[in-house]
Amino acid sequence: MNFLLPATLSPAAGSGLVLANVLLRYLLFAGGAYLFFYVWRRRQWLARRIQPHFPTDKQIRQEVGYSLLTAVIFAGIFLLVFWLRKLGYTQMYADVQTHGWPYLVLSVGLLIGLHDTYFYWSHRLMHHRLIFPHVHRVHHLSHNPSPWAAYAFHPLEAVIEAGILPLAVFVLPVHPLALAIFGVYTLTFNVIGHLGYELLPPRLHRHWLGRWQNTGTHHNLHHQLVKGNYGLYFNFWDTWMGTNHRLNEERYERATAG
Repeated sequence: MNFLLPATLSPAAGSGLVLANVLLRYLLFAGGAYLFFYVWRRRQWLARRIQPHFPTDKQIRQEVGYSLLTAVIFAGIFLLVFWLRKLGYTQMYADVQTHGWPYLVLSVGLLIGLHDTYFYWSHRLMHHRLIFPHVHRVHHLSHNPSPWAAYAFHPLEAVIEAGILPLAVFVLPVHPLALAIFGVYTLTFNVIGHLGYELLPPRLHRHWLGRWQNTGTHHNLHHQLVKGNYGLYFNFWDTWMGTNHRLNEERYERATAG
């Protein structure tokens, strides 16, 4: 996310730069994960597959196609925020010393916490029977997702997913660096959630602190069974609202047994 675009940059040039940035990050993170786990080290990581079979080529093409469309929509939202900032409608600030480095670090945590709450409730809303077929069904075409599914959204869902950005810059003072760190964090976690492999250590869910961390198995099971496991980074909301799937621990232990 580049919110430090030169003020003299034309809208067309700015749009191109932002779109290129979004596409490059998606290809780097999702493509890199795919090449490593599905091509280069495929055999070595088989024991950590959450589902034993692999997604079809047709599914992967579908995931990439929807993700490219999502990248365009994300770029549009980022540009909207950039122009709102220029007009003085956001709480973004350019000088780190305005709030200091400790706050900048804290603001990254605040962004993650805000997004975790936003994601849980918007995600759960998209599973309502009147909304799901028209908005969220596209993402669930991947019952056995690959890293390419990280951005595989219906256009309406892409707008909802990106909605955290304008919300954040309106309610929180944020520096572009904090937004950039947050962007890398959320894309990394999104790719891990759709990776198809469990990367975390065995028995994590039995630790008093580790049990609050969501895993690749957690989101993969959501794709398999559609209901439950609505959370993103942490397990707070699923625990508090009773929406954890009963198979979470069993599937996690199976995926980490190897």
